[in-house]
Amino acid sequence: MQNFKMKRKSNYLIGLAFCFIVVFSCEDVIDIETPSEDPRLIVDALIRVNADEEFTNVTVKVSQTNSFFEALPVASLNQITLINLDTPQMDNEAILFEEEPGVYRRLFPTESLMNDSYALQIDWQDELFIGFAEFQAAPEINSLTQGDGTFGDEDDTEVIINFTDIPDQENFYLFDFGFNEFLATEDTFYEGQEFEFSYFYDDRLEPDSDVEINIMGMDKDFYDYMNLLIEQSGQQDFGVFATPSVTVRGNMFNGTDIDNLDNFNNLESADNFPLGYFAIVQENTSTIFISDN
Repeated sequence: MQNFKMKRKSNYLIGLAFCFIVVFSCEDVIDIETPSEDPRLIVDALIRVNADEEFTNVTVKVSQTNSFFEALPVASLNQITLINLDTPQMDNEAILFEEEPGVYRRLFPTESLMNDSYALQIDWQDELFIGFAEFQAAPEINSLTQGDGTFGDEDDTEVIINFTDIPDQENFYLFDFGFNEFLATEDTFYEGQEFEFSYFYDDRLEPDSDVEINIMGMDKDFYDYMNLLIEQSGQQDFGVFATPSVTVRGNMFNGTDIDNLDNFNNLESADNFPLGYFAIVQENTSTIFISDN
């Protein structure tokens, strides 16, 4: 059984900040010039599909990069469109509607999302950004059990996750443990088998409360992207889909000058791409009651 642990060093950072305050409190103010670039679009287009529901409320969140130490502003789009690539051209485009600043939604038939290929098209600041996705399946979580183990801190809460890998294919999975904590895993060492591992929460978990854990399917490209993003973001509170200090390229590209979807030659704007990812994944959810041991 494998163990996974994510811990923050907040006390160390607070102490370090205090030391700097003491050292520099009597010195002149120093202006630090931080790196800057033109605003870049951030796209959170992880479409989570519940196979038991007839319709899926497709939600895409957009913001834009800003300088360090400032909140991320929302991005106002000209239009965002989800295109079904497996239906006749006259009927394959659906515009998403802005329900709140930076949040676009629309209901789609779940069966279509699970069986067809899609393109996400975003029109922002007179430029067109495009991404492609196909549905990725996920297994059910067999069981969640609260353990009594720790991972270096007596306040840790151990949750033991058990699931069975989808057989006869190469699989990649994304676990969402809440609190913006994610784990990407591949089935190389448990292909087609039942697999069990421990995940350790720190003392943020309240006793006598419910915790929701989700498993989602992934393809290899999304798996590589999430592994890199999780590593570089350090599981920060703002989440892996909104990391302004990290430029990790996802699967969205600039299609402004492309007039043929069979030709993705956009070398003139190769460095002009949004952050984030477009994926359509099956999500299965389980809940565990955390008791005060």
